[in-house]
Amino acid sequence: MGIGSWIIFGLLAGFIAKLIMPGKNPQGCIITIILGVLGAMVGGFIGTRIGWGTVRGFDLRSFGLAVGGALLLLFVYQGFRSK
Repeated sequence: MGIGSWIIFGLLAGFIAKLIMPGKNPQGCIITIILGVLGAMVGGFIGTRIGWGTVRGFDLRSFGLAVGGALLLLFVYQGFRSK
């Protein structure tokens, strides 16, 4: 995937993660994109390590891993922000 695809993929994954995660999430569009792209990277890394295969391209499995990674990052972000 190209950089534009990663940005769109990250925006979608970050947006879905923000909808799923309870609590107040006042971050803007840029933070959502960063959260989603980093979540896709984290989710892909974890998915590869536990044997779910590599993440190449845009499919339902890679999107689920990206959203899961974004949820994990959002959880950690909220934990640091609440202190």
